[in-house]
Amino acid sequence: MTTDAHDSSAPEGVRLQKVLAAAGVASRRVVEQYIVEGRIRVNGQVVTELGRRIDPERDLVDVDGTAVQLDVSKRYVMLNKPTGVVSSMRDESGRPDLRRFTKDYEERLYNVGRLDAETSGLLLLTNDGELAHVLAHPSFGVTKVYIAKVEGSVTAQTISKLTKGIELEDGPIAADKARLLDTSRGSSLVELTLHSGRNRIVRRMMAAVGHPVTELVRRQFGPLHLGTLPAGRTRELSKIELGALLTLARRESGVAEAPGEQESE
Repeated sequence: MTTDAHDSSAPEGVRLQKVLAAAGVASRRVVEQYIVEGRIRVNGQVVTELGRRIDPERDLVDVDGTAVQLDVSKRYVMLNKPTGVVSSMRDESGRPDLRRFTKDYEERLYNVGRLDAETSGLLLLTNDGELAHVLAHPSFGVTKVYIAKVEGSVTAQTISKLTKGIELEDGPIAADKARLLDTSRGSSLVELTLHSGRNRIVRRMMAAVGHPVTELVRRQFGPLHLGTLPAGRTRELSKIELGALLTLARRESGVAEAPGEQESE
């Protein structure tokens, strides 16, 4: 830590442009231009002085409204979890777990939330415990998009019922969005958008309307999209994806003050 010799009242810390350059936002010169243009905020306050120093471990910085991760030791990895793998770093029953996907990373990564063993799709792995706590907290309600292959021919009336709400044993539930993608040969593809973190919620909803799930994949988690990532493969989040995720988490972090059950689908 250094102090400004010309002002004994100046806080200890590191110059903002140095921190943001190290975080990969832009060069120091470009960051200085951002500061002059009023595009950078520290703890919600616009910064316009070039000599501003911050504490990278405590202060929250955003550029053009998008959060920046200043801690370069944090890692964020997207996994397309295949079926047959449990969402755990060590399974007591000896079933295939997530360790095979994290062993090549130096950091100890953990899953954010969980997917059932027979559900495939997007799972976030990170060593950022604070972010993981916020995103997995039931009251946070991050939006998730699933594609379910179900038995039978789903009708428009059934789709409407899913969005209007149905009664389950643990209370009513309604999809944020639902649409029929395809119907053929006695089965249907349904896309469901939900923010609920209740256990096995998609499977229970579809069973309740008479269409049991035969295959289920999570395609989206908040601002993250699975895209073309093959099953069983990982990739690090892009800076744009990470910025969107951190911005979302910081905006909602006030709701995650107490530990809660993680989602499972």
